Amino acid sequence: MKPYYKEAFDFINTFQPIPISVYDTLYDIASYKEIKQGDKLLDLGVIPQKIYLIGKGVIRSYILLSNGKEVTTTLYSPLMFFASFKALLHKKPTNLIYEALTDCDVFEIDYETFYNLCKKDMNLMCLYSRFLEYIILKSEARFIEYASNDAKERYLSLRERIPNLDNTIAQYQIAAALGITPVQLSRIRGKL
Repeated sequence: MKPYYKEAFDFINTFQPIPISVYDTLYDIASYKEIKQGDKLLDLGVIPQKIYLIGKGVIRSYILLSNGKEVTTTLYSPLMFFASFKALLHKKPTNLIYEALTDCDVFEIDYETFYNLCKKDMNLMCLYSRFLEYIILKSEARFIEYASNDAKERYLSLRERIPNLDNTIAQYQIAAALGITPVQLSRIRGKL
């Protein structure tokens, strides 16, 4: 049995329709992993080589400030791609840490292998191009959401994206992802 075969195919086709044979090639170069809560997929200072697709669970990316404080940058939920793209593309050590907040199912693809396939197959190159556009658009939308929505609106949006959020992830992690304190989150939840 191929885990998440149809779900991943349908998701990838939202970027750019690709033939099933091309998808099968992608699926075959992907490694499926079950990640335990608390495990790190990528640690500080490592030069990344993988692109990930999450099938189940929640993963956070965060930076570590010089005073030891963790700042969550993004929460990744099912059917989201993620990687430390700047470090990956420049072949430099990452300043992001990726940690599983729940038990997760993840696919990883070696970037160089993927990119070499793209150079040989126009379908994959088109998919890659659409994927990069998607990342740019998501980044812009996220910036606008943080700049224009208050914490309550961001919390409701996060709850919509991650079902059963409050029972899945620790409250301090939710607050960190929203850029607020746990006390502020408690007040927001109390008013709903």
